Amino acid sequence: MPRQSNYDKSPVVAAGPAEECSVGWQAIAARLAPHLQPHQAICVECYPGVFVDSVIEELRAHFPSLSVFRAQECLKTSWELRAVLDPHLTPDRVFGRMNGLTLEDYFALPKLQEMRHAVERSAKQAPVLVIGTGAFFVSPPNATRVYADLARWEIQLRWRREETGNLGLDNLDDDFAAKYKCGFFVEWRAADRLKKLLLPRIDFLLDTNRPQAPKLISGDAFRAALAHTALRPFRVVPYFDPGPWGGHWMEEICDLPRDVPNHAWCFDCVPEENSLLLGFGPHRVEVPSIDLVFSEPRALLGDAVHARFGTEFPIRFDFLDTMGGGNLSLQVHPLTEYIQDKFGMNYTQDESYYILDAGHGASVYLGLKDNVARRELIDSLLRAQHGEHDFPTEKYVNRWPAQKHDHFLIPAGTIHCSGAESMVLEISATPYIFTFKLWDWGRLGMDDRPRPIHIEHGAANIQMDRTTAWIQRELINRFETIHEEIGWREERTGLHVREFIETRRHWFTSAVPHDTRGGVNVLNLVEGDEAIVESPTGAFESFVVHYAETFIVPAAVGAYTIRPHGRSAGKPCATIKAFVRTGA
Repeated sequence: MPRQSNYDKSPVVAAGPAEECSVGWQAIAARLAPHLQPHQAICVECYPGVFVDSVIEELRAHFPSLSVFRAQECLKTSWELRAVLDPHLTPDRVFGRMNGLTLEDYFALPKLQEMRHAVERSAKQAPVLVIGTGAFFVSPPNATRVYADLARWEIQLRWRREETGNLGLDNLDDDFAAKYKCGFFVEWRAADRLKKLLLPRIDFLLDTNRPQAPKLISGDAFRAALAHTALRPFRVVPYFDPGPWGGHWMEEICDLPRDVPNHAWCFDCVPEENSLLLGFGPHRVEVPSIDLVFSEPRALLGDAVHARFGTEFPIRFDFLDTMGGGNLSLQVHPLTEYIQDKFGMNYTQDESYYILDAGHGASVYLGLKDNVARRELIDSLLRAQHGEHDFPTEKYVNRWPAQKHDHFLIPAGTIHCSGAESMVLEISATPYIFTFKLWDWGRLGMDDRPRPIHIEHGAANIQMDRTTAWIQRELINRFETIHEEIGWREERTGLHVREFIETRRHWFTSAVPHDTRGGVNVLNLVEGDEAIVESPTGAFESFVVHYAETFIVPAAVGAYTIRPHGRSAGKPCATIKAFVRTGA
């Protein structure tokens, strides 16, 4: 199985010269000094999760006369905020409801007005720092604007380490799931609404992911870096996480440390949660990759995709590793009308499993067997949830053998899960937490608690007519050769009539032509050690990808080619490509 690892866990987008980036608090203070003279103000708007007190401490060490105003002092009380947030969070452990809350809803208007006047008075006498989430609301119009940003994965790690809670809530000790739910449904959405407004206007971007090694770039350099990224192939920074069913394939292929029991997930292209590493000489500025979606949606997504999805990246690639692990939970995803009505989402989680590798006995559970009665199925699931028996999965659900390069389509409403000994490249629409677990094989989660089961939601979405013959005909290995020339072959491997993501596989030993046709492409090198992506017109620098790496080709790129490279030169390679079907 495992080959020598050349998977890049820290991909970088070259963005500018080293002198654009100030590293460390001393260099940052020197750069901000001209903006912190008497009668001047700096607004440091912080994404929720930034260690605000640490930033204040460091800046005060360099500017002792600084008058500091903390925006958090204007927040509503925790119980007042609960009254605002809880109707959208619901009592469920996992799910809330999308909403239109803004950061303004977190704050008490009289407090904001009082602080705004205090800032104006103080700025007449001494340099002023207004800082925190919501600092923008109380800053003078002519204040220098700094945006202190933070990757969502780092936010999640801080929640797990109980270093921070949700904005304005006294919930440091809450479990991770509660914090994540609040972030996903409320906090991040509200913060992002302000972020979209500010990114075109900030004077500086402050990378706070490593508190002891902060980095500062100008707003112009930041925006130029994002514009540059949206015109060439790139990768986001992957992150890995263990799970109760996790395996060990990624440990070898991706050269991961053995510091956790297993590695279940790799989020290799989830721009809502991944980050970008912008390279300024030897320095690396880490920003949430969603910043690129917000700032360059038309160049990145293309007009048709942008028109349909707005500033959301609709395609997700991730890994599910059960090699040496267990089965995923038996599950189903909501139908479009259900996710709209119950959760306020615009579209649902259609997906597919591309089998990147398979061990002995690998399988995928997909679709119901013939003549399954709904009442009997649901009753058996409920009895299993109550501990009365182990759910007899293979009595009700088809178990299909899985081999390397098989492709299983999973439109929403189809009961499914990956079995053990499978390395799955999951290609799906982005609403990624809307999984209704039906049966989790009687095991505990990584926190030694049973994972949430949602049989009521699941029962409302399981499509009972998706049975054995239909599944085999409609959803398994629907390979169709589209075009073939000497050195390469293009196949359609997936697009069910109910799904908007189309997938194409290219087998090649020489350069194969591609074109974004005005829509974003997401690809993974599923066969071969190394390939190179090139522009036929020299529009971007050549881009090397390695086995199992996911990469994004923005819509604005247009024509590009991919050919074997390095150790794979002249040898068979393959990519799987996903794009949004926007026309007939």
